[in-house]
Amino acid sequence: MKPIKLFSIFAGGLFLTLFFALSATAQTGGLKGKVKSSNGSGISGVDVTVRKDGKDLKSVKSDPKGNFTISGLRTGKYNVVFDAEGFAAGALFNVEVKDGDIRDLGGGLILYVDEGSQIIVRGNVFDANGFTLPGAKVEMFVRKADGEFKKVTSSYSNSEGEFGFRHPQGINAVRVTAKYKGVTASKDIDIDMAAIYRTALSLNYPEKK
Repeated sequence: MKPIKLFSIFAGGLFLTLFFALSATAQTGGLKGKVKSSNGSGISGVDVTVRKDGKDLKSVKSDPKGNFTISGLRTGKYNVVFDAEGFAAGALFNVEVKDGDIRDLGGGLILYVDEGSQIIVRGNVFDANGFTLPGAKVEMFVRKADGEFKKVTSSYSNSEGEFGFRHPQGINAVRVTAKYKGVTASKDIDIDMAAIYRTALSLNYPEKK
């Protein structure tokens, strides 16, 4: 075989290989969507993994707003798993993908907080007569390394006088303060581990004259 013919066959074969590879790539499909928490905000850094027949095929991370796109999937049905630190894992099963189409899963992909990995403080606010007190401003502070407390969040007691806060692990104490019409009360809670901590705050309201 002459060298020139060998080169021609090789070049032709290379062209066909590239042609079919490019055609295959052009005909693949994919998935996109937005992962949110239960309060409606996007979750950053979610591991979104596509699985088929028990094997992980592709994985991406969601952007700071919770958006993601996975491309390069051939026609078929896949399971999609969503995993993020501090949240319970979620999954969609038998999600169909078609060649040439990026399927939009929308913005209704919700992950819920994994209570087993969170410090949760729940409590009630009471008035001087022992009745629940709605509308009290409740603030949570965490103790820093230098021993000082830093405010991290606040809310108001609901119609039943209840309130609740969540915080990631890594702290050893919190201070909860309730305020209502100039009257204040607070309690410190030692934190040992991720768990639910309950407390009650009694305000001397109405103030004694």
